[in-house]
Amino acid sequence: MKGVFEISGQSRYNDEIPQHYQFPSNYLSIARDLVGDWIVYRETRIAGGRMAYIATAQVERIDPDPEAPGHYYARVCHFLEFDRAVPYRDEHGRFAEHFLRALDKPGDAGRTLRGKSVRTLGNADFVHIVRAGLADTLAPANRIRLELDPARLDPETSHLLDDGPAERRVEQILLNRKIRDANFRNHVLTAYDNTCAVTGLRIVNGGGKAEAQAAHIWSVADGGPDTVQNGIALSATAHWLFDRHLIAFDDNLCLLVSHNKVPANYLQLFPPMGQPIRLPSDTNLHPRKDYVARHREKFAGSLAK
Repeated sequence: MKGVFEISGQSRYNDEIPQHYQFPSNYLSIARDLVGDWIVYRETRIAGGRMAYIATAQVERIDPDPEAPGHYYARVCHFLEFDRAVPYRDEHGRFAEHFLRALDKPGDAGRTLRGKSVRTLGNADFVHIVRAGLADTLAPANRIRLELDPARLDPETSHLLDDGPAERRVEQILLNRKIRDANFRNHVLTAYDNTCAVTGLRIVNGGGKAEAQAAHIWSVADGGPDTVQNGIALSATAHWLFDRHLIAFDDNLCLLVSHNKVPANYLQLFPPMGQPIRLPSDTNLHPRKDYVARHREKFAGSLAK
């Protein structure tokens, strides 16, 4: 059974949607039925929300909130942000969810949604929303740019990309590492305008593929999410140094360098001491400080060796 978790910009709940979603006890039975299956997050109109589906995740388990009696956390995994927000009602006025399409009066949708912040979602509607949300990642025209071209693909991923939309296939797409990396690459390189945050290099070939790579700050292997705030655009050399914790960032996002381990000829590519790296113009897309701190801990450890 699929589901919908609603979020808003002024929520009183402690939502950290790549990791958990908080809800009151009246939604407990529905949430429990969703364990092991997938949900989509929908922004409400509150605080300028887009009234659209913006991401998907798999519900891992339900935990009581130890600090708020009568509240619970849905712990989620495999969070994936959509390439584009999917409106809950398309340009023809058709709702994305079946129970809204069944209304005699479409104008009653807002009133009908009250008290339904956690609800079930039909499998066909889930497939439609996810496919629309990942339209850029899955588009054949973007295969080279997102490193999903035939030269880089295994047979299983090729089959997922080329076959028709079905519930099981969409779930496999959401778990496929190469497709998830393509989605992550799309978000990060778009945010950084295909430019290395450390060196400032911006090279894009004729196929639209940027020289810059999308690096995870808090590694996926250690539990880091595939979100743009956990990513940074880096050239191949800077990415290599970053993954080995030979460079890092301070709380002001200025570069830290392990000078005794980084070749001197690389240093001329780096920004001056105390100067922040190049960042997206949208501050909401900047690296999260807690993710940066996790990476910096390992950088500090490498200095001690």
